[in-house]
Amino acid sequence: MDLIDDPEQAGNAPEFTVSEISGAVKRSIEGEFGFVRVKGEVGRVSRPRSGHVYLDLKDDRAVLSGVIWKGRAQGLLTQPEEGMEVVATGKLTTFPGQSKYQMIIEDIAPAGVGALMAMLDKRKKALEAEGLFATERKRALPYLPEVIGVITSPSGAVIRDILHRLRDRFPRKVLVWPVAVQGQQCAPDVARAIAGFNAMTVGGSLPRPDLLIVARGGGSIEDLWGFNEEIVARAVAASDIPLISAVGHETDTTLIDFVSDKRAPTPTAAAELAVPVRMELLAWVGDQEARLTRALTGGIAARGQRLRDLNRALPKPDMLVEQARQRLDYWDEKLDVALRGVVQKRGLRLTQVTGSLRPALLAARLDRAREQAGAQGARLAPALGRVVRERLREFTRLAPRLRADGVTQMMTQRAEGLNNWTARLARAGAAQEHRRRTRLDALDRLRETLGYRETLKRGYAVVRGDGDVVTGVKAAKQASTIEIEFADGRYDLSGKTPKPVKVKKDAPPDQGNLF
Repeated sequence: MDLIDDPEQAGNAPEFTVSEISGAVKRSIEGEFGFVRVKGEVGRVSRPRSGHVYLDLKDDRAVLSGVIWKGRAQGLLTQPEEGMEVVATGKLTTFPGQSKYQMIIEDIAPAGVGALMAMLDKRKKALEAEGLFATERKRALPYLPEVIGVITSPSGAVIRDILHRLRDRFPRKVLVWPVAVQGQQCAPDVARAIAGFNAMTVGGSLPRPDLLIVARGGGSIEDLWGFNEEIVARAVAASDIPLISAVGHETDTTLIDFVSDKRAPTPTAAAELAVPVRMELLAWVGDQEARLTRALTGGIAARGQRLRDLNRALPKPDMLVEQARQRLDYWDEKLDVALRGVVQKRGLRLTQVTGSLRPALLAARLDRAREQAGAQGARLAPALGRVVRERLREFTRLAPRLRADGVTQMMTQRAEGLNNWTARLARAGAAQEHRRRTRLDALDRLRETLGYRETLKRGYAVVRGDGDVVTGVKAAKQASTIEIEFADGRYDLSGKTPKPVKVKKDAPPDQGNLF
């Protein structure tokens, strides 16, 4: 065959366009998998501004793309989150634009109680990390609220139990905000109710509650799931009104229990926490009144008796002032004579002083003082003039050399230099002190190591005769007493009882001044 000839035609095989192939595949998949339930783990979740939800369902071997249209996504009871194990219900289809197949999800639900608990644990950890469960943010409940807001179903037995318990203990005003306590509308209704009670104006036509109670009877985890939604937990955390959670039975625990200011095991217990018992309060007030009356009566009686006792012990008023009156009469008689004597003495002294004061003498002293002042004043003016002229000439001579910027710069330079030298001196002193201290410690350790007491610890001993060290046999024979020093004490060989000697550490030598 020639190389430039056309290739042989492919027989009778039909030709399809890309769109025809894509349409055929789409019809085949949708016809075969028109309704499916797929169990898997939620992978990537994307929520664009269009409102649709795009996600991946995966297991250990494959990944299936899924999409939830906007209308269905808003009505889902369980919103998909990454890591959840779910069962998705819908149909398979294809997306020709990218030549892939995907699942159109109509409904999605957790794959059993284990998945719900895993999702609940994840939410709990996230909210706890934000501090919504912190004890310090929880507020104390009012002792006796005037108005109590109850968020629950108006048709259930819960509201009747709460009202009955409040009526038995202490009747209060109750505002009921009806909500759905399970299902898809539960979480939004409860969140709106909490926000609505907090939005009420204090002192308005409709009184604002002093305390809120969120209540619901028991049920399965699916029935109570609305109280595990994040929107409810955040609404409780944002509430300015103290809130009691009473959801389920005593063994049931939801997220609202951790965020609320107080958790009640049952709705009836929530009513008991909200108000005290009126009859108990009346009895306590009566008891306190009786105690107060007895205390006041006894105190008044005791003080009256004390006053009467003191009255008997006090002397009569006339006896208290008799001595003072006598002393007053005595000094009254002495006062007249004393005044006359003082006046006479002062008059004599004045006469003596007046005799030495003559007008001529005073005039002469004034003249001399006036002459001295005039002479000094005449000398003062020329002297001041000379001093001023000398100082002016000196200032005129030095003025050109004095510039404010130069003086300022010089002072700045001198200050910087002084600071540098001060810092260097401090560093040098510290370094020198450290070196000398280190050297001193090393020498002290060497002294301890080379001392004879360290040798004694290795089994050696020191022999002393008559208090001196014995180094030979001759000296030992001449000594009258022989004493052996060990590491833990000394032993007298003369037969006396061994006496332990506490070894005192030699005092360290004087270090002196390091600088």
